Amino acid sequence: MTAAQETPVVTADFWFDPLCPWAWMTSRWMLEVEQQRPVRVAWHVMSLAVLNEGRELPEQYRKFLDEAWGPVRVCIAAAAEHGDEVLGRLYTALGTRFHNNAEPRTRETIEAALDEAGLPRELADAADTDAYDDLLRASHKEGISLVGEDVGTPVIAVPGADGERVAFFGPVVTPTPRGEAAARLWDGTLLVASTPGFYEIKRTRTAGPSFD
Repeated sequence: MTAAQETPVVTADFWFDPLCPWAWMTSRWMLEVEQQRPVRVAWHVMSLAVLNEGRELPEQYRKFLDEAWGPVRVCIAAAAEHGDEVLGRLYTALGTRFHNNAEPRTRETIEAALDEAGLPRELADAADTDAYDDLLRASHKEGISLVGEDVGTPVIAVPGADGERVAFFGPVVTPTPRGEAAARLWDGTLLVASTPGFYEIKRTRTAGPSFD
């Protein structure tokens, strides 16, 4: 196959909140897809705390959202100071600690993740300030405006019919598909994205996220 005949690389835009376990599952699927298909993931930040502002929520979930501000602010600060390309490795470092290792959502955990991602520890200061919130809200709005306010994270945008971008919430999946199973799910995602007027497939979840 000549260079001119090579399959073009598809960009999948992926919006995440680092504290969402379901976004974490989907993000690990996308890393599998990158190994199986000519796909590049472009990482973006969205915020469950921003999404749920002004809503009536159970007290336990509200406490979760209070903790959600810090990590997402650190992510947006890292992107602002060091470029969007750092988001993938910072998300992996944070998500592994928060989800796989069940480490506390503390400054120490965030600093360890920054170390692993090769980023300055001082970025952890962003967790306790609104200095980057305008950028956070803009990134969040970019993703959520593609799918509507009645969904959460993750949001992915992929090529649809005639090359236009089509965005979905999800897919929500557990455990993370691996190998060819991951590739088939990706192929199906592109298939439904190319179907004009397609909006939703859904069923009730009967299992929690599995981080094995």
